[in-house]
Amino acid sequence: MEKVRGSERTAPGAFVAFARFTVCGGGVGVASSFAVAVVADRLPWALANALVTVVSTLLATELHARFTFGAGGRASWSQHVQSAGSAAGAYAVTCLAVIGLRHLVDAPSAVLEQVVYLSASALTGVARFAVLRLVTFARDRAKAPAAVRPLPAQPVRAAELCPAA
Repeated sequence: MEKVRGSERTAPGAFVAFARFTVCGGGVGVASSFAVAVVADRLPWALANALVTVVSTLLATELHARFTFGAGGRASWSQHVQSAGSAAGAYAVTCLAVIGLRHLVDAPSAVLEQVVYLSASALTGVARFAVLRLVTFARDRAKAPAAVRPLPAQPVRAAELCPAA
């Protein structure tokens, strides 16, 4: 669980964050898959996927900022832009997966398209989790410790540290 100290929250551990990511992002992803199917009846599939990806990315980024990664507030524009970058990669993968399916199967059923779309989304979701956790919603990057110098190969003698005057 997350601890609240004043107005600052501590970030959840990787397991808790991944569970929240799965619930929030997976829920949005499943809803998106149905939305793409509905919108694709009126528009070309790739355009429908693009529109749904934009809306779902905005929603998911807000959910991830508030709940998944413990930021405790709204996502910044910078976080939205970074999230959009990873979503663009996910969009490309889902498009390639469904287009590839359509080249392999003459008339794939809606169920088969959903399976392929959701499978591609799940695979890209793992990569997105890593990007969002390690880059987009990483805490205290500015306060990261300076590079650690390696220990000397030989022990240092006290006389070497404080030479006699």
